[in-house]
Amino acid sequence: MGSFPPFEAVQPTILTVPGLGGSGPSHWQTLWEQARPDTVRVELGMWHTPHRNGWVTKLDQAIRGAQAPVILVAHSLGCLAVAWWAQMSPQPFGWPVAGALLVAPADVDRENAPDELRGFAPTPAAPLPFASVLVASRDDPWIAIDRARSLAAGWGSHFVDAGAQGHLNAASGLGRWAEGSELLERVIHASGDGHGSPRTPGEARALLAVPAAAAAPSPHLRR
Repeated sequence: MGSFPPFEAVQPTILTVPGLGGSGPSHWQTLWEQARPDTVRVELGMWHTPHRNGWVTKLDQAIRGAQAPVILVAHSLGCLAVAWWAQMSPQPFGWPVAGALLVAPADVDRENAPDELRGFAPTPAAPLPFASVLVASRDDPWIAIDRARSLAAGWGSHFVDAGAQGHLNAASGLGRWAEGSELLERVIHASGDGHGSPRTPGEARALLAVPAAAAAPSPHLRR
């Protein structure tokens, strides 16, 4: 960990982690990458034939190659890659990954899960070692809302019910997804204390429950 610059000296690197098939040109992840100079995609490879250990290795390489702190923005099966990375690459709370926005995680444990997803089962159940928000839709065909709530509880993530918006992808018609951007800012704010140190788990959980606009800014982590 000592190879990273001091926490207060750098802006966060935001790494997007797409799911099965990657994220196309109209997906909000792609639009964020185009709009935010601090945001870059993790090229996991094998987009249509994902391999758990291969994806975790690629994610680990991207995290280690970034200037910490890192904020992960994952969608669908990408959320499982993040959870497996956290289990296979333990870190102190909040460093080098300071936070994560986990959107529409795929339920890889359900009986009718596609073969492409089964290699990521069973879903890791341990709390994630960073501040996190999990957002899910009530009519997502890839996961039931109650299952999403259960994952959030196990991972220690603040849960956000997005209503009925499908898989929260390009087909949902989200565009740049302003609500998601607000959640990202909430994660960024909750991930650091403004004085060069990650927050404690309790501090992060408390702040994640408060919209970022209502909380004091965290200058070292904001653009």
